[in-house]
Amino acid sequence: MTRVTLTDNQDAHPQPGCTGWRIVFFGTPEFAVPSLQALLAHGERVVGVVTQPDKPAGRGRHPAAPAVKVLAMEHGLPLTQPEKVRNNADFLALLRSWQPDVIVVVAYGKILPREILEVPPHGCINVHASLLPRYRGAAPIQWALIRGEKETGITIMLMNEEMDAGPVLLQCPVTIGPDETFGELQQRLAHLGARCLLEALRKWQAGVLTPQPQDGAQATFAPPISKELGEINWAQPAETIACLVRGLSPSPGAYFFFEGRRVKVYRAYELPMQPQTAPPGTVLRVEPQLEVACQSGVLVLCEIQLEGRRKATGSEVARGLRWQPGLRLPSGTHGALTL
Repeated sequence: MTRVTLTDNQDAHPQPGCTGWRIVFFGTPEFAVPSLQALLAHGERVVGVVTQPDKPAGRGRHPAAPAVKVLAMEHGLPLTQPEKVRNNADFLALLRSWQPDVIVVVAYGKILPREILEVPPHGCINVHASLLPRYRGAAPIQWALIRGEKETGITIMLMNEEMDAGPVLLQCPVTIGPDETFGELQQRLAHLGARCLLEALRKWQAGVLTPQPQDGAQATFAPPISKELGEINWAQPAETIACLVRGLSPSPGAYFFFEGRRVKVYRAYELPMQPQTAPPGTVLRVEPQLEVACQSGVLVLCEIQLEGRRKATGSEVARGLRWQPGLRLPSGTHGALTL
């Protein structure tokens, strides 16, 4: 396994040229787009793209194309959107007809069965947004933030039939910013993943990477995020709630309820060295900033949104609702997380 650090201004391909391999790309959401863009910009031979079917989105619930599909269509790439990839003879035949040398998988959203993994002679290479074996699963970025991690990164690995358990080819660590949100970190890791992918493909073809097995005893997991997870429980330390807010911002969002209306929290931080004795959920101050007592510590609500209204500062929303110090905000039972 190679562990490298790539800065924003560092060229991930110091040597000209590309692999020349026939590549089939599996990916679905926006996170996968920079990797596909990088392959195309570098002149790699993307001979097919596999993405998930269109899904209803927005208020009208009209079918919306995945981000990867949009990019593939812009470049006129062969595209398929199978409902399932397991026990799908037609899809397997199509995949084989593309004759890939390697398959690249970035946030596709489904575990690939053995019959697909065995198609390309150079394997299936996955771009995963954590330093494996930590945070295997669907939501590694969110859980790294929720758990208060200071470092994360990108892992390039060879896939096997287990979820995110294949041997590691290359890792690129990054420091998580103290106020960085899921949306911000996801964008940063998406572009880092694209550069790491190009680096790994070049070195894999050159034969200078040795796959290293993961230590399963060190594995942690990042299950899918539910909306219920975001309900704030004020009977938690302020630090824990601040991490929850960062890990779920901008979507699906941490939140609490006030008079039956959801209040979504986009940005919040713990007031350092601020002891308090008020019951959890008590509004301590409205001006110049909205401060709420937690089980330990004080949380400043910087940017929030009352259901049906625009985003605003905590103080602006509190003034509009005529909140006063001493008001008790309701506490949810979800989001009962510990660091």
